[in-house]
Amino acid sequence: MNKQKVYSLLGLATKAGKVQSGEFSVEKCVKSGRGFFVIVAEDASDNTKKMFTNMCTFYEVPIRFFGTKDELGHAMGKERRASLVLLDEGFAKSIIKQLDMTENGGSVDVN
Repeated sequence: MNKQKVYSLLGLATKAGKVQSGEFSVEKCVKSGRGFFVIVAEDASDNTKKMFTNMCTFYEVPIRFFGTKDELGHAMGKERRASLVLLDEGFAKSIIKQLDMTENGGSVDVN
């Protein structure tokens, strides 16, 4: 399971100043074109999930539901976080790759 790698990458991205969290900040980054990837906690409210799904679809920003609010906050060294956005394409691609590997049981479909 690569969950820990995802949290480690989130921690590194946070230290590098490449992560914004909180509904307002995430929304602002996505709408201004600075966001490369949005993560919403699996235990976020249905309204939050729907709002970010619609927004990310409209602005063509990848979105995933991953972890809990506590886990995401802990990875960032902050309080609970329901949503966050990556502001760096490299970190975004690395985390998406890890999430894809986690979802596919460790194997990546190359086709």
